Amino acid sequence: MSLSFTRRAVLAASAAMLLVSAAPAFAQDKVQLRFSAVFSEQDIRAEMMKKFQEEIGEEFDFQGYYGGNLFKQGTELVALQRGNLEMGNIAPQDISNQIPAWSILTSAYLFRDADHLKTFFASEAGDEMKKMVEDQLQVKILGPTYFGARQVGLKTDKKINTPEDMAGIKLRMPGGDAWQFLGQALGANPTPMAYAEVYTGLQTGAIDGQDNPLPNVQNMKFDEVMSQIVLTSHLVGFDLLTISLDAWNKLSPEQQEKVQAAADSAIEWSTAEHLSQEEELVAGFKEKGLEIYEPDLDAFRTHAQKMYLESALAESWPEGMVDTINGL
Repeated sequence: MSLSFTRRAVLAASAAMLLVSAAPAFAQDKVQLRFSAVFSEQDIRAEMMKKFQEEIGEEFDFQGYYGGNLFKQGTELVALQRGNLEMGNIAPQDISNQIPAWSILTSAYLFRDADHLKTFFASEAGDEMKKMVEDQLQVKILGPTYFGARQVGLKTDKKINTPEDMAGIKLRMPGGDAWQFLGQALGANPTPMAYAEVYTGLQTGAIDGQDNPLPNVQNMKFDEVMSQIVLTSHLVGFDLLTISLDAWNKLSPEQQEKVQAAADSAIEWSTAEHLSQEEELVAGFKEKGLEIYEPDLDAFRTHAQKMYLESALAESWPEGMVDTINGL
């Protein structure tokens, strides 16, 4: 009886080992796509990636990691380059740290709106910038993910129409030379201040205003201590949906087509959701009594681009690229 039990135990163990050894082979039938982002799982862009997962189908093993749980902010690009990650949500600023020419895509008033952003990345000029990333960083850009435009919110009642009207206004900007330069390009007196201190700064008059996308204004309740929002749209916020070139090249032409089509569809949905959210927030802020209006955007754009082009920041920019983008 003991011998029979032992034989059964050995047979059972052998069968289990066969199943375990077969599992990795079965899992390898699917293409692994690990995706990392710092935005939360409640973000519209997280829902965008779930739609992407649905579109690419069951032949892919898509694994989404959000809130910086897999890779911290700013480290995703290096993870893609080292083969530790297949897909990531990458800030254009991270790319410009390795490719200085890309800093042009982070400058003020380069893109007019979400449509202009999309048009650029689908153009020959956009292809030129994307090819830089493929050739130099070994990363493929699937598309830009719009997440809102930065607007100026002020405590003062002063009407703002041109950059000259911003003279003397203490505008809170994030710390760092690039952000401070952006404040100057708007015609303001940029004042560095921690994000968590902005509400109190507006309340006490330590600053006259701040710049943020409208969802941030709502989340931080800045509208409670402001009288107006000037729709300057000075910086069209976007990140980049990317895949490592190594992972991309391992896909069949049919799989590549499926991944790109899924990315295009998901990005289009996400953009529409963000634009709808911004419209709702404008209406909501107006109901709360804030004055909301659009200034002379051409005057702001001309002033800002002139400052950028005359600065050291533009030394690495592709010649004629600003004019090309303006003309799209």
